[in-house]
Amino acid sequence: MIKIDKEKCIGCGACIAVAENTFKFDDDGKVGVANETGDDAETIKSAVETCPAQAITIE
Repeated sequence: MIKIDKEKCIGCGACIAVAENTFKFDDDGKVGVANETGDDAETIKSAVETCPAQAITIE
C-alpha cells in the first residue's frame, strides 16, 4: 500500500514525473495515488526515493 503524508507533501510533482501512471495531483495541489499498480514496482520505488519531502511510503 502506498501512503502519502499530505502534511509533508509540497506538491512538487517529482513522483508524478517518475511514475505518471501511479501518482496524480489531487484537487488540493498535493499528490495522490491514481493507481497503486500503474507502474512496475521498481519505478514506484524510484518515485518514492525522488520525493524531496519524503512524504511517500510503501507498506
